[in-house]
Amino acid sequence: MSAAPHGLVLLAAGASRRLGRPKQLVVVDGETLVRRAAHGGLATAPLDAVIVLGHAAGDIGAAVADLPLRAVVADDWREGMGASLACGVAMLDERCDGVLVLLCDQPALDAAHCIALVDTWRARRTAAAASAYAGVLGVPAVLPRAWLAEPGALAGDHGARELLRSAARHVVAVDAPALARDVDRVGDLPVDP
Repeated sequence: MSAAPHGLVLLAAGASRRLGRPKQLVVVDGETLVRRAAHGGLATAPLDAVIVLGHAAGDIGAAVADLPLRAVVADDWREGMGASLACGVAMLDERCDGVLVLLCDQPALDAAHCIALVDTWRARRTAAAASAYAGVLGVPAVLPRAWLAEPGALAGDHGARELLRSAARHVVAVDAPALARDVDRVGDLPVDP
């Protein structure tokens, strides 16, 4: 394989307490948010792809059961995104040099942006490629696998965003202003025309 191999970790374990129902299963344009995120990530042709489940694992896993994702349930998902990300990274094929990290709460996420992140990371593999929106660098992002192996890099709720902040000079921004809109509360839900 000439291009640096990367893996996909789709974080879908959260309980969506503020929304009151699993945001992963919210339907936008006829598709659940978890499927939208999965399709975007899979369009990058990852060497390996893992979905991390926790709350409502059966229902959320069933929504993507026909896609080429390996499902893993994070026993410690309640501790936060860092714990879920650590679980997903541990399950990835060890040949993955980079990790595309996706969430399920960004309705505007598309395959083109995921591909742009992977291409940006491949051009400078010791750096991360992160989405830039609302004045921050965040996920989706491609992180060098070596960053995730550092002791204490991922624990509890210390996830990808914290890693990006702590290593900002080693992060290449990929503009994605539409990703600033996410789904956390009922008022955030998209309204179908």
